[in-house]
Amino acid sequence: MITPKSTAKPFFVLAPMDDVTDSVFRQIIADCAPPDLFFTEFVNVDGLQSPGRDKLLPKLQFTNIEKPIIAQIWGKTPENYRKTSAELVDMGFAGIDINMGCPDKTIVKNGCCAAFINNRDLALEVITAVKEGAAGRIPVSVKTRLGFNEVDLSWHELLLNQAVDTLTVHGRTRKEMSKVPANWETIGKIREIRDRIAPQTKIVGNGDVMTRQQGLELADAYGLDGIMIGRGIFSDPFVFAENSLWGDYSPAQKIKLYKKHVNLFFETWPNGERRIDTLKKFCKMYINGFDGAVELRTELMNARTHSEIMAVLDQTA
Repeated sequence: MITPKSTAKPFFVLAPMDDVTDSVFRQIIADCAPPDLFFTEFVNVDGLQSPGRDKLLPKLQFTNIEKPIIAQIWGKTPENYRKTSAELVDMGFAGIDINMGCPDKTIVKNGCCAAFINNRDLALEVITAVKEGAAGRIPVSVKTRLGFNEVDLSWHELLLNQAVDTLTVHGRTRKEMSKVPANWETIGKIREIRDRIAPQTKIVGNGDVMTRQQGLELADAYGLDGIMIGRGIFSDPFVFAENSLWGDYSPAQKIKLYKKHVNLFFETWPNGERRIDTLKKFCKMYINGFDGAVELRTELMNARTHSEIMAVLDQTA
């Protein structure tokens, strides 16, 4: 992961979230209050190197206002990581991040993402393959968790010994999923390990950050280089701003921003490249906190086309 040269420490990152942080949503956030770094959704390298490649390429689509942007990849086969990494350089990505933290049961059962914590030989093969594919042209980073069933700092020490550009740590184990508060004290201990064995590697903390100020305080308390915000973006699309405007937005302004999101979605994916249900994930983000919001969301959830969604939103104007 690159570190923005113009940004004072700490830098802020929009987390990769599958079926959420597509080009459309990133453009909306870029217009509201851009982070210092964007991430793509996580994209499967085995799928990219298969006949199903074309279905996955929309996940790698981005525009100039979404820069600098990091491609996050996952999968199982080192050779596919190598081939994909070389392609990502040519696509114009600013860095490549390896997902070694997703706790999804099906993905882990298949030996990917958080499963690497228990398959360290393969993890090292994958890191080597990505580095070979990138060939030093762009940075390589890793995102992971505190451990599999329990905290295991030997895992982070191993990763830090691979000279990755950045190590992002989500403050929970795979077993904990998102059921307990993020453990920032342990993220701080990982930063201390970094200081000792890999001072060139940046440490980014992730987990339960809901405001920029909270992120600044956590970075200061634990000596972190960066803060990644994921679900916090749903509470405030201006979360990366020094002074968020969201709390002052009127219902009409929130609806107007959702209209912008809806229109951009259908302009970007005119041939059904993304499911319309994706838009439903954002409905509560905009249609919330005012009288009639619950009823309006219900109508929107039942709308099935662009025109139906806009008709519901227009009747509130």
